[in-house]
Amino acid sequence: MDPQIGAWLASGTADLLGILAAAVQIYLYVLLVRVLLSWFPNLGNNPIMAGVASITDPYLNIFRGVIPPLGGIDLSAILAFITLNLLISLLGGASQNFQNMTLSY
Repeated sequence: MDPQIGAWLASGTADLLGILAAAVQIYLYVLLVRVLLSWFPNLGNNPIMAGVASITDPYLNIFRGVIPPLGGIDLSAILAFITLNLLISLLGGASQNFQNMTLSY
């Protein structure tokens, strides 16, 4: 493969993985807002809360099937946060590896 093409592909892949990591990071913050707002049950009818819940609940429901609520406390968010942080780390590491490949060309 031509070194310029390889560098271009590695750079594009690094950028894409970096964008994906940033998007997952933003979703993590939205999930954090959802968890914090869930502590205030009076906000249940708030349109902002409904919007945040519609974005985050499908993801949280995956973990609610794994960890049922204990004593009214939903621990599924902890596993959801751990999973998102792991994904961010993996994407960031892969992005850095492709960036290093770009430098080697």
